[in-house]
Amino acid sequence: MAQGLYMSQKMALSQVLAPQLQQSLELLQAPTLELHALVQQQLQQNPVLEELPALELDSEGEVKEEIPDSKEKLDLSEPPSDVKYDPATEKPSDEPVDDFQAEFEKLAQVDQEWRDHFSQTNLPIKRSREDQEKRQFMFDSIVAETSLQENLLEQLRLSDLENEKMPVAEMLIGNIDDYGYLQGSVDELAFSTNVSAELIEEVLKLIQTFDPVGIGARDLRECLMLQMERNEKDGTLEYRIVRDSMKALGKRRLPEIARGLGVTVDQIQNAVERIGRMEPRPGREFLPSNQQYIVPEVFVEKKNEGFVVTGNDGQTPRLRISNLYKDLMSGGDSNSEVRDYIREKIRAGKFLIKSLHQRQQTILNIANEIVKRQAEFMENGVSQLKPMTMIQVAEEVGVHETTVSRAVSGKYIQTPQGVYEMKYFFTSGIQTDSGAGMSNTSVKGMIAEMFRVENTSKPLSDQEIVQMLKEKGIKIARRTVAKYRSELNILPSNLRKVY
Repeated sequence: MAQGLYMSQKMALSQVLAPQLQQSLELLQAPTLELHALVQQQLQQNPVLEELPALELDSEGEVKEEIPDSKEKLDLSEPPSDVKYDPATEKPSDEPVDDFQAEFEKLAQVDQEWRDHFSQTNLPIKRSREDQEKRQFMFDSIVAETSLQENLLEQLRLSDLENEKMPVAEMLIGNIDDYGYLQGSVDELAFSTNVSAELIEEVLKLIQTFDPVGIGARDLRECLMLQMERNEKDGTLEYRIVRDSMKALGKRRLPEIARGLGVTVDQIQNAVERIGRMEPRPGREFLPSNQQYIVPEVFVEKKNEGFVVTGNDGQTPRLRISNLYKDLMSGGDSNSEVRDYIREKIRAGKFLIKSLHQRQQTILNIANEIVKRQAEFMENGVSQLKPMTMIQVAEEVGVHETTVSRAVSGKYIQTPQGVYEMKYFFTSGIQTDSGAGMSNTSVKGMIAEMFRVENTSKPLSDQEIVQMLKEKGIKIARRTVAKYRSELNILPSNLRKVY
């Protein structure tokens, strides 16, 4: 048979995630801020859904009841607490098929009560004149950040550079990266732009006089030299070190530098400390501020009886089936297509509401198990963090391991020790001589503390750290210590030595 590409058909059985199940998994994995965007998308696609106002708290921090005498009627849009649904196992609960007509009649009975309720709860928020002024001042204070290139172009326009050289200067500014360094050599830029290397070098020297100091350098050595030249320190010892011994400085060969420059090691050490206070990335102040806003999903508070875990219900979207469809269903001109369309949207909406409820319940159950297992951490901090795996938590909560992984992904928990990502608590363990397990995060913290209090003139080696941990009953390999030291951004002992 000749070789080649052929098309053929075959039948096979395979498991495929249903669209509703994919939606449930997406809601479970989404953090609070992303959850709002997903819910808003569903609100736009499903007309029978509407969002309830955010929960309000009373003076004691408790959630206010919306309709005290109609609590059972609220359950029409919320699944019962005993509903079990594990997205990972793809097994929905064995609920009876919805009786659409019966449900419609129940919702129609409480229609007026809901309308009266929302007419009271959706009143506009009254703000004082002072609050309005503060709010307006906040909006007026928001300004767009200026990029490094925009700053350099503005300085270029104010310079006295000839007009025929402006395109060269703009080309050079366009080749300066966000850290302030020129990408590419002068010869490469000259070859790609058909501009003479002499002209590029001349314009580059002008750009290097712009702010921030050190801008337009081609490497770290030139950046530091530009800064010292601008501050009239080109005759100092640190300038000579950077100019003549940059490679040895990178390897901290201080005795070698001292011999080459004919000075003492102490003088070199002092000069190196002054060099360390210089800015290696002149464009840093113009970098975009990548601020990440964190909204904790769970709060842990210490009370008399122990630690109490509560969900962040105030930030969770709350939905219900809209009553407006009643008018469409009761209208005389509504046909079977309209009823089928509304029936399908109601079922999709109810599944979304149930998924949101199950999401909150799953996260809360997992958080309770975390607090139960990590009570000593909640009391004393990182040093008491215990080994814990997702399989252990999944078995206690009654869900699949992948459900736990999705539920804690990107979620944060506010504890008495601070705000932590929920994944932080899932760490492997190291066996101690006493037989107890210790989290590798706690061991890493112990190693960091040992390096912090070490004698800088005689820094600790990795093997010495291994021996010190062994004396504490913790057996760990030297390569593991080297790995943890690298993760802590701590240099090897030969590079940490201070002469």
